[in-house]
Amino acid sequence: MLRNAIEIWLAFAAAILITGLYALIVLLTRGIPAASDWFGHGLGIFGFLLMLMTEILYSLRKRIRTVRFGRMSLWLKFHIFTGLVGPYLVLLHTSWKFNGLAGVTTLLTVVIVISGFVGRYIYTRIPRTAEGVVIEGSLSAEALKHARRLMALWHTIHIPIGMALFTAAFVHIGAALYYATFLN
Repeated sequence: MLRNAIEIWLAFAAAILITGLYALIVLLTRGIPAASDWFGHGLGIFGFLLMLMTEILYSLRKRIRTVRFGRMSLWLKFHIFTGLVGPYLVLLHTSWKFNGLAGVTTLLTVVIVISGFVGRYIYTRIPRTAEGVVIEGSLSAEALKHARRLMALWHTIHIPIGMALFTAAFVHIGAALYYATFLN
């Protein structure tokens, strides 16, 4: 399963590079970067932007039938890559403190990433063409029906958690701007 998962290997490589940069900052500053300093904010902003791209760009490509920019399989790889790297950056942004709304947002982020791995597993169990179209004759009708039911159930869980995550993230960003920036 992982030998063809270039997006996971690229995300892993990006995480190693990011971890190296983070470790360098820790060594230079002799402490964990605060979520509110320039590096911490940068991690949070860039991670959140990647997470927004994960959601918005892939969803638009899936749903807008008139625009066919790139193969769906490439967009899914992009979705997985940004869906791993973005949350990792946001995790580093927390400064390893998980209090209040920021803690809830981090928890939702972890849950959505785990849910994404489950969805990817279910998705890869169904044989598809390069464009992502299910190969109907490859599975018995009953197994295919079962896999589609599992995927539908997964969507009914994954999408609302994602919506809750982004709602909490926007509230967190608004509160951080208000309390840390506008009041000072």
